Amino acid sequence: MLQNTGKLGGCTIFITGASRGIGKAIALKAARDGANVVIAAKTADPHPKLPGTIYTAAAEIEAAGGKALPCIVDVRDEKQINEAVEQAVEKFGGIDILVNNASAINLTGTLETPMKKVDLMLGINLRGTYLTSKLCIPHLLKSKNPHILNLSPPINLNPIWFKNHTAYTMAKYGMSMCVLGMAEEFKGSIAVNALWPKTAIQTAAMDMLGGSGIGKQCRKVEIMADAAYAILKKPTSFTGQFVIDEDILKKEGIKEFDVYAVEPGCTFHPILFFLLIDSLSSGATPAFKSGKADSAATGPISDMFNIIRGILSPDIVKTTGAVYRFDLSGEHAGVWYIDLKNDAGSAGSGDPPAKADVVMTLDSADFIKMFGGRLKPTMAFMSGKLKIKGDMGLAIKLEKMMAMMKSKL
Repeated sequence: MLQNTGKLGGCTIFITGASRGIGKAIALKAARDGANVVIAAKTADPHPKLPGTIYTAAAEIEAAGGKALPCIVDVRDEKQINEAVEQAVEKFGGIDILVNNASAINLTGTLETPMKKVDLMLGINLRGTYLTSKLCIPHLLKSKNPHILNLSPPINLNPIWFKNHTAYTMAKYGMSMCVLGMAEEFKGSIAVNALWPKTAIQTAAMDMLGGSGIGKQCRKVEIMADAAYAILKKPTSFTGQFVIDEDILKKEGIKEFDVYAVEPGCTFHPILFFLLIDSLSSGATPAFKSGKADSAATGPISDMFNIIRGILSPDIVKTTGAVYRFDLSGEHAGVWYIDLKNDAGSAGSGDPPAKADVVMTLDSADFIKMFGGRLKPTMAFMSGKLKIKGDMGLAIKLEKMMAMMKSKL
């Protein structure tokens, strides 16, 4: 792990959503340098499902060597943010660093997303980030080495990152656009950067989204804390960067990343957003060896493929352009394929007639749910039920066929 250097000692860091997860991990990393940490978060009373409050986080920060100021803050509330900023300046004499960590997530399509959820995501992710930055900047401008760090992804305008959760992508990209604009606006005065993980990170929110089993294929929050630390100790000339945690730590000389693994030796889930997926590349073994065909030509999987063959068309082949292989485990184990790239398309058991562009590994029961419209590939992947080797964009293209399947069942 990245060693503390003391460079953040005496600095005042204002962190939104710091009562738990990545925000708290960044706070504790800074506290070990002797930093002052403003915990700007909503949780004052224990949450029934999520651990930690602003007060328990404050106790941990002070135990780690820092000074803490817990503030009840909903980043959608300008008055609460302003009061927290004023308290921070009064107690610590200023603000040197702002970490915009607070975020809301809802991975649903346009018709399935209530406006209440849209407003929540835009209010916290976009407006909250912009507003908190706006209120902190006058104080940051007085600091010797001021930073704003947003926990947001690199901007990729490929439509595949919008089509399944347009509202969330808009809200999260809003945080990234704040980086683009403010980095240029305050160049030479304030460093403004973004940080995003290469793999899934185990947090309480991730457990709620994907179930506790996904944790084994995640990294710990400490990797994001170390990456944030590496950014925040840099001069203000380092600005306008969209940083991936593993990349910057490699530049810091970190070579061993198993220490960040929840379960060392496991294959990590690459983060779903904005990266090509090669989730088997680090040595995971597919459920079945190449070339071994499924021996059972009857049963629910066979029935499902009969339906698939019935809806194949030149149009689907033309718009998809990919060959898919499915390595199924469980009660109806076997290897199956769908060729949506060659001729009029084909589907059946065994290895595909051409090299697969995407390999999906999952339980046969989950395959039936997925093609029956009862399990979204996005959630299957996030929960660890589905492993994907290949381009996630091609994987998502299968959803058109799944929608057609649902109407046939």
